[in-house]
Amino acid sequence: MDSLKLSSFKLECCLFLVLIGVASAQLSPNFYSSSCPNALSTIQSAVQAAVNNESRMGASLLRLHFHDCFVNGCDGSVLLDDTANFTGEKTAIPNNGSLRGFDVIDNIKSQVENICAGVVSCADILAVAARDSVVALGGQNWTVQLGRRDSTTANRSLANANLPAPTLNLDQLISLFSNLGFTTQELVALSGAHTIGQARCTTFRSRIYNETNINSTFATSLQGNCPSNGGDNNISPLDTTTPTSFDNAYFTNLLNLKGLLHSDQELFSSNGTGSTNSTVSNYSSNSTAFFNDFSNAMLKMGNMSVLTGTNGEIRTNCRSVNSASLSSIDTKIIDLITSLFDI
Repeated sequence: MDSLKLSSFKLECCLFLVLIGVASAQLSPNFYSSSCPNALSTIQSAVQAAVNNESRMGASLLRLHFHDCFVNGCDGSVLLDDTANFTGEKTAIPNNGSLRGFDVIDNIKSQVENICAGVVSCADILAVAARDSVVALGGQNWTVQLGRRDSTTANRSLANANLPAPTLNLDQLISLFSNLGFTTQELVALSGAHTIGQARCTTFRSRIYNETNINSTFATSLQGNCPSNGGDNNISPLDTTTPTSFDNAYFTNLLNLKGLLHSDQELFSSNGTGSTNSTVSNYSSNSTAFFNDFSNAMLKMGNMSVLTGTNGEIRTNCRSVNSASLSSIDTKIIDLITSLFDI
């Protein structure tokens, strides 16, 4: 066999083995231990700096991960910008003018690309940044499973349908989360993410002026920053007790009828008949139970319909898909194999 045929044979064999290995890849906490060992520490440092600069950013990054996973799974689709030929999820009703933190993700991606280009997906960055945001604000740590790849598409209509609106009642919330594979208890645990973050006046105005299952003093205090007309983008904390700490105060607020959003207060009924009342009460008195259930639910959410193996891609820029080239095998892999065999 001459040298050219031998080189071609080696390349074909190696590509075959890579494809077999990649195609069968599963999520693992050690996915980047060899290919990008400093990825997690780089993400953590960037998130900590962003939260130190603005504590609200922790909630924003956590929300980005939620809104990504709830639409076709955790695939980084929420990060894609609209173009002349593409309509993404950023302009869906629940996201438009509401999601934030994209610039932080851009910064993290840039830092990670500098240490290991073309290796770490935007979807994984979102998952790790969400966990690191919770930890930075005093919440539970958990081990993030890694190895997601990025989608090359997005689904605006599904974003409008699958993301929970602040006006939903309990039955609607249970149905929506059930359709995505979550139990009612997991719905309550994940809702505890509202122990941090802020909401716009337009999302809670009707509640503070029209609803009766609300603490009257609480409602009046909010009306000063959210008038009956105007001020749509004025914001108030979802948890007025400890708005920058990831704790269980959100659930205590619900017991006191101080849920900011209609959908929040739906988790606890003052007449004692609500099916989630007991879970809310338990989390209010037992922060350990909440932290454990929240982290387990986040792990489950992070595994939703992920792309692995040869599906999707590793985006160079989280805002746009890569240029069409070798869609199933990254050019870096071929370059690596070529260098290993000196062909």
